[in-house]
Amino acid sequence: MKKITKAVFPVAGFGTRFLPATKSSSKEMLPLVDKPLIHYAVKDAVDAGIEQIIFITGRGKRAIEDYFDISFELEFHLKFQGKGYLVDEMRKISDMADFVYLRQKEPKGLGHAVLCAKDVVGDEPFAVILADDVIAGEVSGTKQLVDIFDRYHCSVIGLNSVPKEDLSKYGIVSGNEVEKGLLKLDTFIEKPKVEEAVGNTAIIGRYIFTPRIFEELEKTKTGSKGEIQLTDAIKSLSAKEVIYGKLLEGKRFDCGSKLGFLKATVEFALNDKEINKDFMEFLKGVS
Repeated sequence: MKKITKAVFPVAGFGTRFLPATKSSSKEMLPLVDKPLIHYAVKDAVDAGIEQIIFITGRGKRAIEDYFDISFELEFHLKFQGKGYLVDEMRKISDMADFVYLRQKEPKGLGHAVLCAKDVVGDEPFAVILADDVIAGEVSGTKQLVDIFDRYHCSVIGLNSVPKEDLSKYGIVSGNEVEKGLLKLDTFIEKPKVEEAVGNTAIIGRYIFTPRIFEELEKTKTGSKGEIQLTDAIKSLSAKEVIYGKLLEGKRFDCGSKLGFLKATVEFALNDKEINKDFMEFLKGVS
């Protein structure tokens, strides 16, 4: 079985929950202390051995391309200011991986965004990563899934337990536990009502797929909103091959919501050696 060296990043969404901040800037570029969300997601992939990052972009996403590109003007300015050490830091960003950019011309859902990468991915297993989900832990979320794939050679989905009141925001799954924290999945329900849910185990933004997922996406019908749901294709794929779900270790932040983003900001600031002491003092004074 081939190694996983490619990851698809669907980043074409409008980020409506963060309007007006995202009216002219990409949601994925919102800063978590001193780095944008997309940086943490790409690092999560690179730490798992990913070599090629495939961004599925849309209008208004130029900032992502610029962030991972080399800025000669900025480097010249930094050198002129005697801050050459920062030039090295900027170069590390553009050297993280090989970056590819594809356009999703219409907002047809997450499933359609993944399908846009078919020709670039080819006949290889690959990762899908959503920058909304930031996972802080000793082992990157993507690496945890890659390790499972290397053992079982099947599609693997990142999972997390969510509160009952949030079930309708996620794809909810269930299955038989084959080892601690690893489920062989058999039930998939997209954004169920509380009474329809089969538990509180939710799909979050880390996936490893065999290339057969593209066949299922091509056959998946659009829903009421004209979108192709990735969960529907996963459910269809599960009838043809085994799919595992891994309860990811580490602390997960839903940075697609305002509250989740603020929680992540506080957590990351408290872990930043440069500002944590002053920030803690500030928090003590907040009533």
